[in-house]
Amino acid sequence: MTPARDDALGAFARYRADLVSLAYRMLGDMARAEDMVQEAWLRWSQRAEDPSSPRAYLITIVTRLCLNELDSARARREESRSDRLPEPVALCGSSLEKLEDLDQVSMALLLVLQRLAPAERAVLLLHDVFDFEHAAIGDLVGKSPLACRKLLERARRRVADERRTLAAPHDEHRRLLHAFLEAAGDGDMNKLVDLLAEDAVMITDGGAEGVIGDGVRNLAEPLVGAARIASFVAHTTRRSGRTLRPEEREFNGRPSILFFRGEEPFAALLLAVADGRIQRVFFHADRSRLRYLAPPEN
Repeated sequence: MTPARDDALGAFARYRADLVSLAYRMLGDMARAEDMVQEAWLRWSQRAEDPSSPRAYLITIVTRLCLNELDSARARREESRSDRLPEPVALCGSSLEKLEDLDQVSMALLLVLQRLAPAERAVLLLHDVFDFEHAAIGDLVGKSPLACRKLLERARRRVADERRTLAAPHDEHRRLLHAFLEAAGDGDMNKLVDLLAEDAVMITDGGAEGVIGDGVRNLAEPLVGAARIASFVAHTTRRSGRTLRPEEREFNGRPSILFFRGEEPFAALLLAVADGRIQRVFFHADRSRLRYLAPPEN
């Protein structure tokens, strides 16, 4: 490796974790995020001159790549699905491992980001996470600084509305997760209702196959209400729960359950908890996007 390339690699490596974190939150998919960062490396290594701020330069590249990706026809189709969930990730051993604020990549917050328009997403992350000024953000998203401020205010309100689902201590989250799993396995609808907030929301993502269990189709729309969720979970578990093997994992900074069928990941269960109740239930059963998760633990 030449000295110049060695210097370029060293500078890129210093900021790689930030770039993956940005791309993952923009796209909600780790594989695509890694692709964006790899493309950023190619552009960085072929640059004609050194920028005054390598970090800002690289963040700008990744943001533009993500916005272009989100503008593609395929991405627009995926993002328009009301049942699409961000890809869960195990932070340990990943580029996100050293992220200080784990709430930034919780499933609940990622879902809010996914519901924002791409420009809103970029403005929120660049300003509140990466300390970009409105003028620089405006150049990136093709908006005036004033328009960026309005986008930021709107995005902040959306995020603040969901923050209440991020408040539970780790131990309480784990307790409710295992209580939910036990009640589902027993088909105990009364216990499930007690564990869920009255206005709880459940989202399932069965991917292209649209299947989340044996003979169980994906929910096309979010399911709202403790009683409705309890009925669906009890019914689904009776049909396919006994064919799946659960293991506790930690995804997106929260205790979670990874279900295996044989040796292959089949689905991931993640919750959002607050006020002693389960506020959100996320059941991710898109096998094509779960293959990146860790193998079963021995």
